[in-house]
Amino acid sequence: MRGRKYYLYLSDEERNQVLQSLVYLKNKLLAEGRYTDAVDELIYKVSFAKQRMVKIKYI
Repeated sequence: MRGRKYYLYLSDEERNQVLQSLVYLKNKLLAEGRYTDAVDELIYKVSFAKQRMVKIKYI
């Protein structure tokens, strides 16, 4: 059984910050000699995620 899907709506700046943070975490894990499989998967998913325009309504 698959888990729930979660969707994030990020601007270009936010997306870049997420990728930079993930790369920083990966480098830190590599320096400690730990596995980076989960972080690699997240970097791949964020990098190749579809980008969609969303209208924001302010009330």
